[in-house]
Amino acid sequence: MEDRRRLTTEEKALKINLKSDIYGSFSEIGAGQEVAANFFRAGGSSGTIAFSHSAYDMKVSDSIYGKAKRYVCEERLHTMLRREYEMVTTSLAHRKEHTRFFSFCNTVESLNYHKTNQGQGWVGLRFQVKPDTPPNNIILHVKMHDQNNRAQQEALGILGVNLVYAAYFHATGELDYFINSLVHHLPKDRIEIDMLHVEGPDFEEIDNRILALNLVKRGITEATMFDQTGKVLQPASNLYKKNILLMRGRFRPVTKVNIDMLNSAREKFYEEEGVEKKNVREVFELTLRDLTSGGRISDKDFVDRAELLGALGYTVMISNYLRYYEMVDYLSEISRGYKLGVILGIYNIHNIFDEKYYDHLNGGILEAFGKGFGRNAKMYIYPAIDYNTGELYEFKDVVVPDHLRGLLNYMIDNNKIEALEKFDYNLLNIKSDEVLAKITRHEDDDTWDNDVPYRVAMAIKFMRLFGYTPKVEPEPIKLSKEINFKL
Repeated sequence: MEDRRRLTTEEKALKINLKSDIYGSFSEIGAGQEVAANFFRAGGSSGTIAFSHSAYDMKVSDSIYGKAKRYVCEERLHTMLRREYEMVTTSLAHRKEHTRFFSFCNTVESLNYHKTNQGQGWVGLRFQVKPDTPPNNIILHVKMHDQNNRAQQEALGILGVNLVYAAYFHATGELDYFINSLVHHLPKDRIEIDMLHVEGPDFEEIDNRILALNLVKRGITEATMFDQTGKVLQPASNLYKKNILLMRGRFRPVTKVNIDMLNSAREKFYEEEGVEKKNVREVFELTLRDLTSGGRISDKDFVDRAELLGALGYTVMISNYLRYYEMVDYLSEISRGYKLGVILGIYNIHNIFDEKYYDHLNGGILEAFGKGFGRNAKMYIYPAIDYNTGELYEFKDVVVPDHLRGLLNYMIDNNKIEALEKFDYNLLNIKSDEVLAKITRHEDDDTWDNDVPYRVAMAIKFMRLFGYTPKVEPEPIKLSKEINFKL
């Protein structure tokens, strides 16, 4: 109940210090001993801190943790956590029966003197919920938005105390309360958490994809992502020096037309100068708008979609970017010097060229296009069946207002937009809403199976996604060692 009293950072640190069974270490690289300093200032720190240190010099850091290509990265953080936790538990083995050990580590790049960088870094905690038990890990990546070094250090210090406090008082309780405690006193304009991952025996029931969703849903970050195994990824690290091919949609469920769109765009994307297959990341993006049903976001519905995309081997991004130019602007910052391809259904063109969507921008539609497509970004347009005529509707048939025709021509002439000409006409009548309706009506026949990839159909049936229930329950399958089931 303590957080509901809105404890100050000092009060949280003091409460931890006065817990005689919580004992561990702090290792901070880059932004100063700000977290440990809060515990020292609160008083009673001898009851909590076994040791605290920092290795600013790279040679010193290498001598402790081994050589590294990058010092501010997730890999370095994991190395620090392993080394520091082993040091604590080995040195203090005589306390193991009555002590909950922890090691807090961070490796952070704060704002430089010339303010030419983005303050960011990795923060982690390895800790025991009960004495003499296997530890858990909480890993997160932060972007620091304060405009001076001192303020960034202060924010990092608050976050560190919040993390230790949330881990020991709220980690195994309600998910909402844990996240609230983690960002207490830290609005997004100070610190943005764009990756959060938990693991360990006390987190076995936690789905990290739900954590990722909640970061975006609560406005703690604008976008985060995870891979086909459900592992949460930090977007900038995962997409670093990569060409990105983006497909946004509802994917409820993934249909054969979605896959045809990707295959057609991929072929075009590989033809772009400087794009090599080995250096491409394909990302399926879900926006909060597309996750909303009846004004609410269903975690179960979201996980169902994530399961299907994972079954197909795709990386998933969740974002709060309603407009295309916002998403493209975000990814362009990450992929500087590399290409970004965006796959669009043809009806999305009308929204992109609708000026009312840009009334909030001083430069209107020109500012939006400059942000979204002023760099190495390109749109690939997939055709559809015309709603009204039932005829094929292609990019060459698109009509925009006369005063915007020049803008469209500029996009075409400068290789910013291109029609996808290789497509399967027989797939264009597939509509995901109709497929979903058939699944939820429990129609145990082939009417919807044929509209989705085989692995998607198998996943829906095997995992009972989107409320699927067969008309007749199948006989139990006796599995032998020789049988391998793959989606």
